[in-house]
Amino acid sequence: MDPLDRINQLREQIRHHENCYYALHAPEISDEQFDTLLHELEQLEVEHPDLVTPDSPTQRVAGRPTEGFATVEHIAPMLSLGNAYNEAELRAFDERVRKGAGLGDGPVPYVAELKIDGLSIALTYEGGRLVRGATRGDGVRGEDVTANVRTIRPIPLILKKGPEGRVEIRGELFIPRASFARINKDREADGEPLFANPRNAAAGTMRNLDPSLVAKRGLGAFTYQLVMDGPAAPPTHSAMLETLRGWGLPVERHYTSCASIHEAVAFCHSWADGRQALEFDTDGVVVKVDDLALRGRLGTTSKFPRWATAFKFPAQQAHTTLLRIAVNVGRTGANTPYAVLDPVLLAGSTISMATLHNAEDIARKDLREGDTVVIEKAGDVIPRVVSPIISLRPEDARSWVMPATCAECGSELRRDEAEVVWRCENTSCPARLRRSLEHFASRSAMNIEGLGESLVDQLIAQGLVHDFGDLYRLDGSQLEILVVAPKAPRSERAVSRKLGKVGRNVAEQIDRSRQNDLSRLVYALGIRHVGEKAAATLARHLRSMDAILDSPLEALQTIPEVGPVVAASVRAFADESRNRALVTKLARAGVNMASLQPPMDGGAPGPLAGRTFVLTGTLLTMTREEATDAVERLGGKVSGSVSRKTHYLVAGAEAGSKLEKARTLGVAILDEDEFKRLII
Repeated sequence: MDPLDRINQLREQIRHHENCYYALHAPEISDEQFDTLLHELEQLEVEHPDLVTPDSPTQRVAGRPTEGFATVEHIAPMLSLGNAYNEAELRAFDERVRKGAGLGDGPVPYVAELKIDGLSIALTYEGGRLVRGATRGDGVRGEDVTANVRTIRPIPLILKKGPEGRVEIRGELFIPRASFARINKDREADGEPLFANPRNAAAGTMRNLDPSLVAKRGLGAFTYQLVMDGPAAPPTHSAMLETLRGWGLPVERHYTSCASIHEAVAFCHSWADGRQALEFDTDGVVVKVDDLALRGRLGTTSKFPRWATAFKFPAQQAHTTLLRIAVNVGRTGANTPYAVLDPVLLAGSTISMATLHNAEDIARKDLREGDTVVIEKAGDVIPRVVSPIISLRPEDARSWVMPATCAECGSELRRDEAEVVWRCENTSCPARLRRSLEHFASRSAMNIEGLGESLVDQLIAQGLVHDFGDLYRLDGSQLEILVVAPKAPRSERAVSRKLGKVGRNVAEQIDRSRQNDLSRLVYALGIRHVGEKAAATLARHLRSMDAILDSPLEALQTIPEVGPVVAASVRAFADESRNRALVTKLARAGVNMASLQPPMDGGAPGPLAGRTFVLTGTLLTMTREEATDAVERLGGKVSGSVSRKTHYLVAGAEAGSKLEKARTLGVAILDEDEFKRLII
């Protein structure tokens, strides 16, 4: 192929994938595949310098501002990093540094940091106060996302002992793995497309125009750079990190000072497997020259600093056969396709299934049954299909089409114009009922211990339960003689058996759940978009189920933290006559329909009103949920992080970093016995 034609082809492909990654937050290829395209273009332009143009992807920092936010200019360009994919390339980087610094064979001190797989952010502080948060954008200009940044708890609004002037601090926003799992679980329950990985979830979150949604996502943050000139600037990068930490900014704690490139290489190798234990995603290690004056002499290219590089871990990918595309039915009726794979070992576990998100995603990737496919662990956690290998496709492979009927009950599927999800509208669909009952009985909902998947299957199969209300017609004698088959026998002794005493215990749990607070019932009903927090807010403001169901849309929208989407979902649930009948059935069965919590509308304050608690470690005599309920019942508030506004830290067994932070800030620390005396 003519070099000019290939260059133009590569530029077009790279621009397409940049748009998918930075603007749409929906990458179609892996980072390694993208870097391969870019590297090929760079090599061609080196060989043919007369073909280089100012608008080539090699001549700028990738990315662009998205619409919907004001555009702001950075104090100094936010550059990308060059990549090293093996030890030889990392040592070649060191040779370039030593040559540029004129050090000959002398060692260069470096700092090695874990590379956070998230979204770059620039924070501007004036007089120690946060005044602006901006995304990287195109490296020169980014989007002003200050309102969203202010909701991210790890980012301080006021620095401790910070400088009097104006400084810009750079870092990375990310979604912890536990939060990512929770977010995708909620999205799946609501029939929404799943995020591919935590990085995409973080990017999608920051593009949201509703700061309250950002606050609920639980983003984390780490900072690593101070843009500051003058005598007050730290002399080294390691000192800079300590300065940031001293100002109260979050700094990832695993960084290390390296006397030479040999120590940096060892650090990179040590984390290739160890990263699996981290709470966040990391795709490599950033190696930086420690001496800031030396950095100044080395300088930058138009795109990369010459004093830093990113060592990328090997991609967590594998090839296998896509045996078939099946469909799962969720509790909201969402029919979600997934891949059944020829089992393959990937990142320490055997993968036989992977998410496919929705029919549009399958069509976009052109996935077909029988294809050899590339799979990876999104965020090193959730298996997903990246792409088919077209050259290995069987001749008889046919394009997959979303079924027109429900995979479980055969009812016609429908899709709202604003969604990509196909739903079964049959409320008697066994799969919907099964998932709904499991949710209804879950710990955060009605907390019916023992009512798990196998028992739910038997109750439905034998016609004992057709809705939530039927649970309260069951008695101990019925459940004692109920025969339950193990879902997946682990040994020959795992055989079908009568429930016996377990059945009586479940009956007792069902009876006890009648006295639960209204907030648990509202959440248990499975109203779309109504999570635990929204359910608690509705219950404490409106005080009764009748008030919730009878409130007009406009009144619901006036409740703090209840936005238009939640309000519309509540109203739609209440307007369905079958839902009203179900609530009436539950009330007649003796299920509590009133809030037991202190009101949030001016009623008498509880004894802990105005007090903020943080829980850490393992409590021996109660669960986190029970401790939280106790605090909120008495008018207090439970937060997830320690700050100067925290009044009490409740420290259980094996308390972690929150305990150390509480001591530093002078927060009152309670052990479990002291906490129990306070809430009793």
